Amino acid sequence: MNTQWCLISRPEGEAKQENFEIRESDMPQPQEGEVLIRNIYLLVPPSMRLWMNEKESYFPAQPLGHVMMGITLGQVEASNHPDYQPGMYVNGMGGWQDYYVSPAEQLVPVMKHPDVDLAVYRTVLDVQGLTAYGGVTEILKPKAGETLVVTAAAGSVGSLACQIGKKLGLKVIGVAGGPEKCAWLMNECGIDAAIDYKHEDVAARLDELAPEGIDMLYENVGGPVMDAVLERINQGARIGLCGLVSSYNGEVKQSTTALMQMINKCAHMEGFLVLNFMERAVEMIGQLHAWVLDGSLKYQIEIIDGLDNTLQAMGNVYHSRNKGIQLVRISDE
Repeated sequence: MNTQWCLISRPEGEAKQENFEIRESDMPQPQEGEVLIRNIYLLVPPSMRLWMNEKESYFPAQPLGHVMMGITLGQVEASNHPDYQPGMYVNGMGGWQDYYVSPAEQLVPVMKHPDVDLAVYRTVLDVQGLTAYGGVTEILKPKAGETLVVTAAAGSVGSLACQIGKKLGLKVIGVAGGPEKCAWLMNECGIDAAIDYKHEDVAARLDELAPEGIDMLYENVGGPVMDAVLERINQGARIGLCGLVSSYNGEVKQSTTALMQMINKCAHMEGFLVLNFMERAVEMIGQLHAWVLDGSLKYQIEIIDGLDNTLQAMGNVYHSRNKGIQLVRISDE
């Protein structure tokens, strides 16, 4: 049997158990050109909550009554395609369920290195890593010596963006929630400074840490912290909008009090998705893989066991209770 979590109503605020129906269905069978995959890991990004809304995001709106969509890594159980053999690991959109059938062309094979944990291939060496690398290099267009601020800096994408910035010779200031996360950013990731937005005055700390002004902002959160950064940008600053997680549950309305600075400073703001960087994916993942292997790229992956705990994982991400990248383990490797 195949356990499936199906979205049956649109959440108001945070997603709750009542928004889902748990179904037991027969094991799906692959047809010609299709592959049966057993899900192992489900990625829980902040944007997962957006997918549940009636209004489409960068994905079409999740249809009600269907298995909730999700980014997964799994193992081939049966195949009717010559390129995929049982036992292979693959990345796909497997959703909130134990098993799924996919056309072969919608899967990406995972060639695991013996020294790299399997979970890294659906996170650092996939969506999160590409988003961080592409956002810093292609959207922000950094020059050595410039100052970069990263919000949600201890998160799944932000922590990688911070380190990529340091590797490119930037002064990096991270904004994160709590002293433990700030200490990890400075001691492990090697950034220049970290601001604890929960216990510190972000604006005052930015004045102290970046008296030269801010050249780049890698924005993941939005709201008052983004305003504080925009008030301190330099002429020709670049702002990359990766996410606005403070508004994903509909509880916080985005502020626009500092947008005039975009005009005053002739700054450039650009939103982006990981899809923007697919043409360079092989090159970017290759570089990230080399940094993972030599130990110079630090990351944290937190794993919660069981589909039944996916809503808890979502809450952990939204409230910054998790460390780094959040995964749900659906089955054993």
